[in-house]
Amino acid sequence: LGKPSYGPTQSIRRGKLLIMASLTSTIALNDGNSIPVFGLGVYLAENDGEARQAILWALQHGYRLIDTATFYRNEEDVGKAIRDSGIPREKIFVTTKLATFDHGKEKTIQACHESLRKLGLDYVDLYLIHSPSGGKILETWGAMIELKKQGYARSIGVSNFNVQHLKPLKEAYPDYIPAVNQIELSPYLTFDEVVAYCQKEHIVLEAYSPLTKGRKVRDPLLVSMATKYKKTAGQLLIRWSIQRGFVCIPKSVKEERIIENANIFDFEISAEDMKIMNGLNENLITGWAVINGPWLP
Repeated sequence: LGKPSYGPTQSIRRGKLLIMASLTSTIALNDGNSIPVFGLGVYLAENDGEARQAILWALQHGYRLIDTATFYRNEEDVGKAIRDSGIPREKIFVTTKLATFDHGKEKTIQACHESLRKLGLDYVDLYLIHSPSGGKILETWGAMIELKKQGYARSIGVSNFNVQHLKPLKEAYPDYIPAVNQIELSPYLTFDEVVAYCQKEHIVLEAYSPLTKGRKVRDPLLVSMATKYKKTAGQLLIRWSIQRGFVCIPKSVKEERIIENANIFDFEISAEDMKIMNGLNENLITGWAVINGPWLP
């Protein structure tokens, strides 16, 4: 994707958020690269063609960010979809993640090459440490840096990292601060301290499970607010992430939902409603709770 370019609707910049964005908008990363503001997550999508079809639909409808992981066991389908899409490789931003059982220098390097083999790619745009719970973080991050230097990963980052994980990582590697921290975020799980730290350090936040796994899409307040904008509660949740300046990666394997999730760039949540949504936090973790785990260097 190279360096970010901004047209009338490509308006998200690190440190300055201009509200209206588009499906092709990008956010600048701290390493000079850029990442699309919106994409498709493929967690739980089966590697039997289901993930491939979901990705093909997403790419057909304008998505350009695909997020997978070793742990998802569908990297082969991701690679097939990219090849079958007819879209040039360099136009698609591909993220995969290092599994917790692959931490350590040698294992990390081997795991990255195995992911690339399954994907059928020469490089990934973003390689993340999936969780701090695998331990050997400093050694693993050193290997991630080597992978970046060698061109196998254009950008490197982390997932499910809290401040107690990010600070010692910065102290050990001040010249290689993670480009991205992918964590669960929604109005019901705002992680204010983590968000503030990442924004201070120019680490882009990427929101997974922005739809709360469906747990809050029937919240009367949310439904009422969404109706006012002629949108669904799910679309309001995704739009909230975009307006907070987060990269957002909702998952779905249904074409109609893939289309619906992306149809959030034609309206703006008012400042008053954003304030209300920002106040809904109840620390609702719907998935992996490792973000609150100990520092395991």
